[in-house]
Amino acid sequence: MGVVFCYNTTYMELNTQHFKDLLLKESETLEEQLASIGRKNPDDAEDWEAVATDLDEDNADEFDVAEDKENFDNNKAELDQLEIQLNEVKSALQRIEDGEYGKCEICDKGIEEDRLEANPSAKTCKEHMN
Repeated sequence: MGVVFCYNTTYMELNTQHFKDLLLKESETLEEQLASIGRKNPDDAEDWEAVATDLDEDNADEFDVAEDKENFDNNKAELDQLEIQLNEVKSALQRIEDGEYGKCEICDKGIEEDRLEANPSAKTCKEHMN
């Protein structure tokens, strides 16, 4: 399965299976990282939530409670970023299934292969990446 793109009159077939494999591996890694600092929301399997450590606040000193709160906040921030990355990977996998992978969302031209190698979930070409 491949998609053919024209780059300045040079035709090139994009190996979508290669990028699908990269994206699936990245998805697996992200899921492992998410599981190490959070858990799936029991009410929404597509959502992740940070988990607090079990700290007996009645017997913990102020420093331990503050440190636990800081760790939770850090985990929450990291979890949010990982969840965004996972959603971008899932979106890229869906674009492969839809036959739209590798097209810039802005100009509809092909995304450069070296850009996709560096970031397989890229949505834009180099010209429109910011």
